[in-house]
Amino acid sequence: MSQPTKTHSPTIGVFDSGFGGLTVLRSLLPLIPGAHYIYLGDTARLPYGSKSHETIARYAVSSAKFLHEQGAELLVIACNTATAMALPEIQQSLPIPVIGVVQPGAHAALATGKHLDPSQDRVPHLRDGLIVAKVGEAPPSNAAHHVLVLATSATVQSHAYTHALNALGLEASEKACPLLVPLVEEGWTNHPVTDEVLKIYLTEALTSAPAAQTLLLGCTHYPLLEPAIRRTLAAIGHPLTIIDSADATARATAALVAQHFPSLDTTRKPTYIFYATDSIEKFQHLGSSFLGQPVAEVNLIDLGG
Repeated sequence: MSQPTKTHSPTIGVFDSGFGGLTVLRSLLPLIPGAHYIYLGDTARLPYGSKSHETIARYAVSSAKFLHEQGAELLVIACNTATAMALPEIQQSLPIPVIGVVQPGAHAALATGKHLDPSQDRVPHLRDGLIVAKVGEAPPSNAAHHVLVLATSATVQSHAYTHALNALGLEASEKACPLLVPLVEEGWTNHPVTDEVLKIYLTEALTSAPAAQTLLLGCTHYPLLEPAIRRTLAAIGHPLTIIDSADATARATAALVAQHFPSLDTTRKPTYIFYATDSIEKFQHLGSSFLGQPVAEVNLIDLGG
């Protein structure tokens, strides 16, 4: 008689320079309920966006190694800046699967448009839940589909989303929105000032990219602003399909987990532990808003400079 397959509860590390990555964790919890999560917010060294590529890579790699040392079997880089500037270095430094937030967001945008030209009769080639071009094959042509990306200045300067979207045959425009993160962290997600700032950013962006059909939220803080963004788009008369890169990353992670941990125990409730490199009280206060539930305990650690 064959023995029943032993179930497994993988340990998933989630890393961000601060609090925004908690929106990724919030999306992960219902999708992969049987996992144990270790979240690290490198709050002592944020913002990453003002640092050099070398410094960002050093910070991100040290944080990633810490999570691996704590038992992470899969790592989610829930930080747009770290993904854009240091994903290859992180992947090379760890012997476990690593996924960032840029590619999943780009693929979610692809799914809102024309997936493939039906006349070419091609089937998508998948790896880790993402569409990839086969060797020697050009990316599918979806040039008529235009994606507008809202992101931080550092992410926009990296052009990571433009490169990812263009590789999928999509047109892309990026808009830096430096005021949105501090507004979210101030708790002003439903405030007239935030609405006015969004109106300015979106009007400027859509003046430059009037053909945009999809709006990609390229910062993990921005899901908290989605109701305000929808309200603003309606007010200026330019509705768009909105893609939440945090949710897209969670779905891509779920596909990766299904591939690497096929015997996942889905009957267990998720468990989690939080680490921060500075200001536990602030992490608990802000983190609860991002996670959508109380962050009861946070462990303070020192990763150096």
